[in-house]
Amino acid sequence: MPAPTTSTRPASGSELELTIDTLAHGGNGVARSDGYVVFVSGALPGDRVRAVVTKSKRQYGEARTIEVLEPSPDRIEPVADHPGAPWQVLAYDRQLEIKQQQVHEALTRIGRLEGFELEPIVPAVQQWRYRNKFEYSFGTSESGELVCGFHAAGSFDRIEPVTDCKLASERNNAVREQVVAWCREQNLSAWDRRTQTGLLRNLVIREGQRTDQVQVRLVTSKGDLDADSLVAAVDCDGLFWTQIEQLGETTQGGETKKLSGASKLEEMLGDLRFRVSPEAFFQTNTVMAEKLYGVAVEYAQLRGHERVYDLYCGIGTIALTMATRARQVIGVEIIEPAVANAIENARLNEVLNARFYAGDIRLAMRDLVTEVGKPDVCVIDPPRSGLSQKVVRRIIEAAPGRIVYVSCNPTTLAPNAAQLVEAGYELKRVRPVDMFPQTPHIECVALLEKQSVSPQ
Repeated sequence: MPAPTTSTRPASGSELELTIDTLAHGGNGVARSDGYVVFVSGALPGDRVRAVVTKSKRQYGEARTIEVLEPSPDRIEPVADHPGAPWQVLAYDRQLEIKQQQVHEALTRIGRLEGFELEPIVPAVQQWRYRNKFEYSFGTSESGELVCGFHAAGSFDRIEPVTDCKLASERNNAVREQVVAWCREQNLSAWDRRTQTGLLRNLVIREGQRTDQVQVRLVTSKGDLDADSLVAAVDCDGLFWTQIEQLGETTQGGETKKLSGASKLEEMLGDLRFRVSPEAFFQTNTVMAEKLYGVAVEYAQLRGHERVYDLYCGIGTIALTMATRARQVIGVEIIEPAVANAIENARLNEVLNARFYAGDIRLAMRDLVTEVGKPDVCVIDPPRSGLSQKVVRRIIEAAPGRIVYVSCNPTTLAPNAAQLVEAGYELKRVRPVDMFPQTPHIECVALLEKQSVSPQ
């Protein structure tokens, strides 16, 4: 028997010279130091780097690149100093190749799935300035000046200011700078994440890329501000102020007040018009959302007689996209305001064969099947954590002939697909869609079909 391999575990805070072999899901480089696996942020396959160890666990370590000693042949010059675009140093064709590979690896290694067709990834139409929504954070510079931007890598309290975010439109950038200028004129303080004092927390800007509308929401602690002068200072179509009491940093919850303009932003997806409340979820890349939903429609293979369940339906984007091709569409969503948006969007688009329900799928699915009947097709667009085992069981009980799974995380798609395959479904096709260029995030659509039972 060969002797077991041993590895030397480096201490946290130590510096290592490492050669990066591959990229892990999530975008960190993977290297080995005397047999010990280290996940390295800011590194690409082929890089030789000097990195500082930030976590030292028994099975693996985590490290941060502090110097690239020998760059990878795939490494290119960055376009901007932007923590939200870590893959901009990787040529775009190579980004697509790696995302395609990672979807395949997740399905085959994590899900142990085989026999499916992995179709070519759909590339992004725009590689820059593609996002329609940003959540900026306020902070204070070392000189004491109010800044607005993004959290520095690995820091919960240090905010890196941004003046021209290359993932945002020029108008988004201009509106952000209007708000920041007003805040400085008013001498307002940023929320201090260590002492948990101060007023300004976040700034949320959403843009209708098809309608040219802009929605702005200022998120603060409890306090006072001159709302009238803020309205005068900011050029937007809807302005909101959210006051939050909880200590953790979040843009959700709290008490939101409309200061001016429309209560909802309007946006188009294909021929459909949607109204989006300030806190509602909407895909952050409008152009590629149309591509993504196009794949979902293609995989659903609707002929006009089907009953479609859209689980985690949000404000109804997928459900309403499919409604014209189906007999009936049923949307289910646990967030009640999103369901209200979905119902309004169905009326706005004069869609009469879509119904929306607020409820937890784990608890509501059986009653729903009893009330409206079993689905022919289930479309699932879950959060990054994927489906719980109980939700998978409810879907299996409903026994749709076809399942279209829209995933923003192939590492959670894989075990869910494996559970469905074990229950008698076959994974037929998977197509990645690049919704987020310059980042490691991967979106894909999977088609599973119920296998027919052969007669005995």
